[in-house]
Order: sequence, then structure tokens, then C-alpha cells
Amino acid sequence: MLEGNDELLLDRLIHEPARLAIMTVLSAVKAADFVFLQRATGLTKGNLSSHLTKLEEAGLLKIEKRFVNKKPNTNVELTPVGKQRIMNHWSQLDRLKNLSKAPAEAQR
Repeated sequence: MLEGNDELLLDRLIHEPARLAIMTVLSAVKAADFVFLQRATGLTKGNLSSHLTKLEEAGLLKIEKRFVNKKPNTNVELTPVGKQRIMNHWSQLDRLKNLSKAPAEAQR
């Protein structure tokens, strides 16, 4: 359970910029391979691999390693929990944005 003002809390696992980029890309597609994610996020292989591992350990995505035309291929997709968490994160960011507008609109 979250403590404090829930309106101001963000999912720190997802909010980290590289992981937010990964989760955002994956939320827009059914699945993506490692090379596509690397190009879309601009992360190095090691950095992307590290963030994917953290997200997989948290149950937010599923990683499948396979061979395509005798070449290794890593396929990544969001789990149902991952889809819900990224949607909740974007909703929370929208709430924060709306909170910042309220005082400015009241001053007019």
C-alpha cells in the first residue's frame, strides 16, 4: 500500500527514463525484438539488456530467446501486469499534470 499523498507518487521502477522508453515502445506494439528496442530507445546493448532484466524480474515483460533463420533472436512483450502498470503510470502523470494546472487556472 502506498503511503503519503498517492496523487504525487510515481512508479519508480517504470519512471526511470530508459525503462519508461522501453515500456512505452512495448505498449505500442504486440512484441518487439531486441534490435528494434535498441534502435527505438537509443540504448546500448548492455544498458538495454540490464533494464529488460529488471523489468522481467518485476513481471512486467516476458523475454523469449529463440533462433530465426539460424540466428539468435530475443523477442520482448509486455505481460498483462506490465500493460496495466504502464497505463497506470501514464494516468498518474496525467493527474500530476492536471494538479499543476489547477492553481494556475485559479489565479486567473
